[in-house]
Amino acid sequence: MARQGLAARLYAGEANVNIIGRRKLWFIIAAVLVAISIASISIKQFHLGIEFAGGTSFSVPAKVGDTELTQAEVSDAVERAIQAVDPGAEVGAAQRVGTTGGTPTYTVRASALTAQQAEQAKATLVEDLGVAPEDVSDDQVSAAWGGQVTRQALLGLVIFLVLVMVYLVVRFEWRMAVAALSSLLLDLIVTAGVYSLVGFEVTPSTVIGFLTILGYALYDVVVVFDKIQENTRGITASSLRTYNEAANLAVNQTLMRSLNTGLVALLPVGGLLFIGAGLLGAGTLKDLGLVLFVGMGFGVIASILFAAPVLTVLKDREPKIKAHTARVLARRASARSGDVAPRGERTGRDANVADSDEAAPALASAAPRPGSRPTAKRNTNRGGRPGGAGNRPAGGNKRR
Repeated sequence: MARQGLAARLYAGEANVNIIGRRKLWFIIAAVLVAISIASISIKQFHLGIEFAGGTSFSVPAKVGDTELTQAEVSDAVERAIQAVDPGAEVGAAQRVGTTGGTPTYTVRASALTAQQAEQAKATLVEDLGVAPEDVSDDQVSAAWGGQVTRQALLGLVIFLVLVMVYLVVRFEWRMAVAALSSLLLDLIVTAGVYSLVGFEVTPSTVIGFLTILGYALYDVVVVFDKIQENTRGITASSLRTYNEAANLAVNQTLMRSLNTGLVALLPVGGLLFIGAGLLGAGTLKDLGLVLFVGMGFGVIASILFAAPVLTVLKDREPKIKAHTARVLARRASARSGDVAPRGERTGRDANVADSDEAAPALASAAPRPGSRPTAKRNTNRGGRPGGAGNRPAGGNKRR
């Protein structure tokens, strides 16, 4: 018979990837990632964009006559112009943002300037780059708009978490809701930490990306928990598996599905980040691309290596599950030592369950192998005559 693939062996529980059994390792790794993320957010902090910090934005054409201006040339020219009017002003990198009247432009963001300082900087840019005065424009952005966006985003996050908590409690149970929210918060913290380490500007696209990964990260957790609920339904009536073993089997069965869906979702996001922002220079895409790539990728990992282990820790504290685990382990210890309790010592439902559990290996060993021919029925008649000894007349006398 052909050997089954990894996906089939995972679903059947034959691959036996021990994920739940190594939950302490996953918790340690998660704690390290959270510590690094919090340290980066606290020390390095976020590089707020002009929409959140406020400032002045300059738009400069990327082409003067037949000469194409590079990103570095425009950035250096704007920095010289702004430093001439305000030596303490900070200047960001230039971004190619599209076309204006068929001509590509660069946008450079800087600290807030007064109207007079902005006019002086524009005049310096016109002289330095040799562009027409009407082709250079400036835009003053207030930090109040960014604060309003932040408040609305936080309000939306709180409402989303409350609705998710209610849904998971109704659909599953409160322990699964706590585990799912823990995985979701871990995903958000790690994504924010990576964003802080990379140093990208926090823009409205960043906020949109964070709100987008909420639903995706939760989707994979619900898939895993649905399979765990299916495998553990009525588990206390049996003594074959503990809750942790049934949960580990469910994670194995959904592992390939989670990896496949995660990979398919990351392909276009990776193209957006590495090709669109990296190779083509579309700077406005990198903020959204980084958040989606890290959040969606780590969300799949967290649903497998963190959400399910957290659930098993919470379920181990439940008295019914704790008693069931002790019963399963005691039965296995008795089976290894050859000490099986007599039928008379078993009562009620446990006796029937134990009998069926003990009979299962025997039935499995007696089952024919796939493709084998049925065994010929043994003839019990003596002398090959019909009837045999069991069909002789009463008294058993021979005919004379």
